[in-house]
Amino acid sequence: MVNYKDLGLVNTRAMFAKAVKGGYAIPAYNFNNMEQLQAIIQACVATESPLILQVSKGARDYANQTILRYMAQGAVEYAKEINNGKLIPICLHLDHGPDFETCKSCIEFGFSSVMIDGSHLPYEENVALTRKVVEFAHQHDVTVEGELGVLAGVEDEVKADNHVYTRPEEVVDFVSRTGVDSLAIAIGTSHGAYKFKPGDNPRIRLDILAEIEKQIPGFPIVLHGSSSVPQDLVQIINANGGKMKDAIGIGEDQLREAAKSAVCKINIDSDGRLAMTAAIRKVFTEKPEEFDPRKYLGPARTALKELYMRKNREVLGSAGHAFDAE
Repeated sequence: MVNYKDLGLVNTRAMFAKAVKGGYAIPAYNFNNMEQLQAIIQACVATESPLILQVSKGARDYANQTILRYMAQGAVEYAKEINNGKLIPICLHLDHGPDFETCKSCIEFGFSSVMIDGSHLPYEENVALTRKVVEFAHQHDVTVEGELGVLAGVEDEVKADNHVYTRPEEVVDFVSRTGVDSLAIAIGTSHGAYKFKPGDNPRIRLDILAEIEKQIPGFPIVLHGSSSVPQDLVQIINANGGKMKDAIGIGEDQLREAAKSAVCKINIDSDGRLAMTAAIRKVFTEKPEEFDPRKYLGPARTALKELYMRKNREVLGSAGHAFDAE
């Protein structure tokens, strides 16, 4: 059993309380490799933002759970190293945990937060599964995110064809019976880069969000599938051999509005993938003789850092809040 506190990590409890009070959202950035991890740490240190490092089941399978444990520990030491010994709050979170066993394993390997995604199950089964994870996690002071509603789209192993909005009338019962620390809701965001069709005017259902806030005032709310799919990045990819037709995301103005409410965690993954892919494809086009991974992964890392610095400052509002007082 690895205690996350021994790795220098924190859970989300204090993070979320400060975010709800301060009217901003914590960035939840997914990573699979070293360059992504470096860029995320660099961006959040540079902007003095608290951080949730996210690992999906697919990323865990890809990178190996033991390596991830040491990467997370290394991220903490790296954050201190580039910030003169001062550590921003860093949480290591399991994204879309599919079952109790995966959540339990992550907790035992040093994760400080887990998500159990029972949103695809009948309501009572979702409640029972979420409660089981909460009971185990809270024994180790690990925080738990549950989900109500279903997001459409595809990202890693998460896939759903149809969107099912969260029902505000269910949230009080779900939160009280499960004991979750935060709740992911479905109000119009979507997984992946192909969220909507050309000509759509995708809007987050802020009215549903407002009703949920009335039902559970001050309770931490999470938005998944919140990449905006910047069209300049899509254009760079396509101009350099890519074929990303009709990739459209959520407007950043809507995310900015949601972040001012009880939404205190916003998940962003696809935008980071686009930034890195655009940078790599550009190198391959401009320098087709290049074969040193450092020469194309380096620019990709820089592009990701710059993207996430802007997200923290302009979209999530988390910049400058790493060291907020209790």
